[in-house]
Amino acid sequence: MEVDEPQLEVEQKASILHRCKKCRRIVASQKNEVSHIPGEGEKCFKGKNRSARDLTNVESKPGCSSVFVEPMQWMEAVQEGAIEGKLTCKGCNARLGYFNWAGMQCSCGTWVNPAFQLHKSRLDACTV
Repeated sequence: MEVDEPQLEVEQKASILHRCKKCRRIVASQKNEVSHIPGEGEKCFKGKNRSARDLTNVESKPGCSSVFVEPMQWMEAVQEGAIEGKLTCKGCNARLGYFNWAGMQCSCGTWVNPAFQLHKSRLDACTV
């Protein structure tokens, strides 16, 4: 008696391309993203004017306002050897984000090291 092997369903993830919102130039893809585990949000940020009472109403797991990617060739300041600086679109020179080899904190509270941060508000996410 022959036993049929179950068919493995391969989930096809739609690939996402991140484009500059101003000139539509492709700046990164989903393959270039560096994932991180979301932190505790604003509770993780050190602030002088924040009391424990102010932080009780803050959402505990907010969404990230940025996409972190690996260093890429279009990042001219990175290629020139800078340690930190702005990331600008190679096509239209619009500011897309920041980078810092020492790392930076995401809006969700998690520390990402090294950090090549692209702001979602400056990008269009297109599915392919």
